[in-house]
Amino acid sequence: MPSNSPSPAGGPRDAADTPHGPTRPRDPSAAPRAATAHPAEPVQVSASSPERADLIDPKPSPALRDRAPAASPEPTPRGYRAVFAVREFRAVFAAHLLSLLGVVVSELALTVLVYDLTGSPLLSALTFALGFLPYLVGGTLFAGVADRYPARRVLVTCDLICAGCVAVMVLPGTPVGGLLALRCLVASVSPVFTGTRMAALTDILGEGDLYVLGRSLLRIVSQSALLIGFGVGGVLLAALSARGAITITVGTFLCSAALLRFGTRDRPARTGGDRGGALLKESLAGARVVLADRRIRALMLLFWVPALFVVAPEALAAPYADEIGLGPAALGLLMCAMPVGHIAAELYAGAVLAPRIRSRIVLPVAAAGLLPLLLYGLRPGMVLTLVALALAGVGAAYIIGLDQWFVDAVPEELRGRAMTLLTAGLMTVQGIGMALAGLAAEFLPVHRVVAGSGVIGVVCTLLLVREVSGTARSTVPADGSRTEVRDGADQHMTSG
Repeated sequence: MPSNSPSPAGGPRDAADTPHGPTRPRDPSAAPRAATAHPAEPVQVSASSPERADLIDPKPSPALRDRAPAASPEPTPRGYRAVFAVREFRAVFAAHLLSLLGVVVSELALTVLVYDLTGSPLLSALTFALGFLPYLVGGTLFAGVADRYPARRVLVTCDLICAGCVAVMVLPGTPVGGLLALRCLVASVSPVFTGTRMAALTDILGEGDLYVLGRSLLRIVSQSALLIGFGVGGVLLAALSARGAITITVGTFLCSAALLRFGTRDRPARTGGDRGGALLKESLAGARVVLADRRIRALMLLFWVPALFVVAPEALAAPYADEIGLGPAALGLLMCAMPVGHIAAELYAGAVLAPRIRSRIVLPVAAAGLLPLLLYGLRPGMVLTLVALALAGVGAAYIIGLDQWFVDAVPEELRGRAMTLLTAGLMTVQGIGMALAGLAAEFLPVHRVVAGSGVIGVVCTLLLVREVSGTARSTVPADGSRTEVRDGADQHMTSG
């Protein structure tokens, strides 16, 4: 789940850490200064020199003809390749993949374990729901951790806490109440880890396009984990007991911690290192400052509000499949359609669209993203439903541009707390959206509930788009001048 690690602070950086290659000067202005250092002194070139001979002799000597041409510089990696060229990001990416698989498999296995122990569908469902509920608590009360301590330490500690919790779950004597409490603890740690890692990426990748593409890759992995993780979990549960499957996830958390500890650099805390004072007070104060800023608040809501409504068709996939007479296999397709649309749109936006275009489509795509859910009003069959869900997933493409706006709007000293609060709110509103959709479906047909969530969501998002437009400032630099990797020496931030 969490994790992060660095090479010695101030030590030589791996050439791959620089997205523009090892030959790029640390000071971009160094070359122009060298060229203009003595403008009054013209460069003297001897007529007998090889350079001068090449310029004036149409038939150069054999020695000059045979001279090997200068090697052409290697092309600079672009797009997602440039992100993977950064050594630290590769460690963060691998740790993210391992921890996500651990989270998904442990959630599935723990749900099965609780049902096996109690035979209660309610407790089994509650086990899964507890993955959402503590996010708001952990993300609000412990958000100050992300800025108060070095990021690598926070990330590795979070991974180790998760590994320890899962290890206790495996013990045969752990009661059901203990299993649920441990589940809550893991869920409370998650927003701190995620927010810290999001903020740390700005040190690893800079605050420009590389950061946006790095966040995009981590989101793609998260969406893919939903498709792959449950499949892997199902296979493990077919071959092992629920406790056996949970045991494997202890290893994934420990591997994630090791990758972050030894694969990322150690950077100081954003707020000047370990400080005294109440962590709770600092966390709440940071949340108040973040939410008091009109621009930051509007951008945060633009993440949250569409997510509140777009979860309705996923939450009601099983009842809707039953309503239109589809079987279990069709239910699996319904659950996969939206993540597939999201992954495809994110890959296209990151690999094909320029930063300026990604910025321009944020508001129109956000406004139109929930419109496909209106197709549910027609009570569509299998094919049209899959199309509607895939298009709703494509609507999430606005987030890749919104990431840049958000990181530009948040002051660096508040970035960890803002990212943690953003993550906590996002998970919380999704849980609320699922619960509200289920409650409405107790009284209304499922297809009307989904279509209604689309209508209400579009109206709310349009009002929010208007608010964001009213707070518009300079966001994404069109020239991409902020995409370079920063040197940790002049940073007061965590690592990621």
